[in-house]
Amino acid sequence: MKKVAISACLLGNKCRYDGTSNYDPKLLSLLKGCELIPFCPEDFCYGTPRPTMDLIDNGKEIKAISNLSGADLSKPIIEYAKAFFDTNKDIELFIGKDRSPSCGVRSAKIYDKEKNLIARGAGIMAKEALKRQIPSYDAEEYLEQNKQFINFDK
Repeated sequence: MKKVAISACLLGNKCRYDGTSNYDPKLLSLLKGCELIPFCPEDFCYGTPRPTMDLIDNGKEIKAISNLSGADLSKPIIEYAKAFFDTNKDIELFIGKDRSPSCGVRSAKIYDKEKNLIARGAGIMAKEALKRQIPSYDAEEYLEQNKQFINFDK
């Protein structure tokens, strides 16, 4: 059985910053028969609901910065990601929530210090998956690439 790390909000867990989910039945239909291993570094580290964060490129590195306090929230998320993958060494696929500063694979928005959008790339958790060479996709990207296989039967 294929082991898939998946953003918990896509499974219907109400762990988004505002206490809602991103439940995606089409995606779950595609993953039927896989062992789904949910993760949510932001909920684990900061609880739900929580203030939003953005990825900020300070010229040296990209950090997750709280939009409420301006605090650097990166370290606990990095530690969560490393521990998650160290514990789940046999992950074969990573599916992150699009545009998430933690879980977005190619779609996380990256800003400069003045909050100008400068790029899109990997969120903090997704970076760890990519570093470990785990095939990784944003949920929307995975759906688009596999839409011919979507099964709408239960």
